[in-house]
Amino acid sequence: MTHLGYPIYFLTLIGVWKILGIITILIPKFPLLKEWAYAGFFFAMSGAVFSHLAGRSEAKEFFGPILLLILTAVSWYFRPMDRKMISVNFNK
Repeated sequence: MTHLGYPIYFLTLIGVWKILGIITILIPKFPLLKEWAYAGFFFAMSGAVFSHLAGRSEAKEFFGPILLLILTAVSWYFRPMDRKMISVNFNK
């Protein structure tokens, strides 16, 4: 983390947020909160990719963030129907 320019305490903060996000995604109900959790994972992993780009990291350093970014997108896309936000069209 320090070679990317982040303080060490940032690891704790991101770690706690990731654990809370996983719990949110796994528990039933709360579809809006789940959408925010998925968005948070997407922002964190895309930020990690760009941090490695800016820090001129080696190619192998991109594997983890890119894999987690793909897994987040796949998990969001294939989530069960009861965990999806249902939009209502009021213009009918």
